[in-house]
Amino acid sequence: MHLKIPTSSAARSSKLNVIGGGLAGSEAAWQLASAGFPVRLFEMRPIWPTPAHQTGLLAELVCSNSLKSNALNSASGLLKEEMRRLGSLILRVAEDHALPAGSCLAVDRHGFSSAITSILEKHAHVEIVREEVTSIPPEGLTIIATGPLTSSSLHGALNSLIEESTATDSFSSPLSKKRGLLSFFDATSPIVLAESLDLSKVFRASRYGRGGDDYLNCPLDQGAYERLWEELARAEAIEPKDFEIPFFEGCLPIEELAVRGKDALRFGPLKPVGLTDPSIGKRPWAVVQLRLENREATMYSLVGFQTRMRWGEQRKVFRTIPGLEQAEFCRYGSMHRNTFLNSPILVDKNLQWKTRSGLFFAGQITGVEGYVESAAMGLLAGINVVSFLRGKPLEAPPKDTALGSLVRYITEAHPEHFQPMNINFGLFPPLEEGRRIPFRERRERYASRSLAALDQWKANHVP
Repeated sequence: MHLKIPTSSAARSSKLNVIGGGLAGSEAAWQLASAGFPVRLFEMRPIWPTPAHQTGLLAELVCSNSLKSNALNSASGLLKEEMRRLGSLILRVAEDHALPAGSCLAVDRHGFSSAITSILEKHAHVEIVREEVTSIPPEGLTIIATGPLTSSSLHGALNSLIEESTATDSFSSPLSKKRGLLSFFDATSPIVLAESLDLSKVFRASRYGRGGDDYLNCPLDQGAYERLWEELARAEAIEPKDFEIPFFEGCLPIEELAVRGKDALRFGPLKPVGLTDPSIGKRPWAVVQLRLENREATMYSLVGFQTRMRWGEQRKVFRTIPGLEQAEFCRYGSMHRNTFLNSPILVDKNLQWKTRSGLFFAGQITGVEGYVESAAMGLLAGINVVSFLRGKPLEAPPKDTALGSLVRYITEAHPEHFQPMNINFGLFPPLEEGRRIPFRERRERYASRSLAALDQWKANHVP
């Protein structure tokens, strides 16, 4: 069954609409419900599945199970700390279901998503509606957080909304009409069964000893590396149906990276830096890392091995990796469409549609990239709608914060070249110092400045 959301006054007054039950939508719904507002959270799975999801759980992690670094001297770790201070449900549950992963926050993906689903299902102010939404409410309060796999029906509705909005004088440039709604490919990495690995050929370690021996490392000498590279460079891949949809440079298929040069993998996802192979007493030529996928340690994912190779090809090529000769695959890698808005044109700094009050967007559809970044936009959208409902002025987080730097990017980047972005220190305003600051000290100062600005913003603007 498809659903057109009712737009009567009674429907608008009784519930707020959050469309999409991924990380962003789940976080936004939690923020609204926790503030005492009744929410209808629409999620079309499992009735209408997607090419990437495997369950009907809310906040399902479809790619890696890693939420990246927890360290405050990393941009990702700093973003997480800001979200913690603002009461993020996603971060709290992720930490409850954390797996050993060095300095990274990796989770048992099924336990994590199951917990999010259970919390929202049991919340007195949340109604979960398992239907596909095919139209955008013409009025009322709505957060759209449909993510990279927005259904074709809603995709069409968004395009119609863009055409309607860009027909006004304020959106008169040809660029506005041409690049309103964009797409690129995102990916899932393969997962292998732990008991099928040859542990005699691998060693346990984290880079530079950070976090103990959380990763399995498959060392490759020069000959093994070159054989793997040759297999990847000539592997048979599934061609995208839409040849105009580009790859995201931050998430290239492993075979696409291979064709860019013989050493591209060795200086990319297979880099051996910070690792010593105990069997030879030195750094190997290259390393394939495997990351734990669940608490029971029965599954591992191939780090950085997102791919669009055919399944049979994946099995053949990845079994050339030392230790994976007999690997059994729990899931093969795949590619999928990622839909996002040209937010610099269409969305304001409060994540609200520029030509319609009360219509907000959150998650990857806004042009951020990554699990935590998507959840962060859901957090902000939820906070903004609560302020909106309480009649308080909306104020974006300061540009010195990780949250503010992301918002600033997606709303101020050049629209002609706009592409999704992960959080990184390049988005932050530079430190006001006349001297060159050492790397570690510079990161610490970013964190100190950011958290001080966030705390002040929270005190003044967060309901």
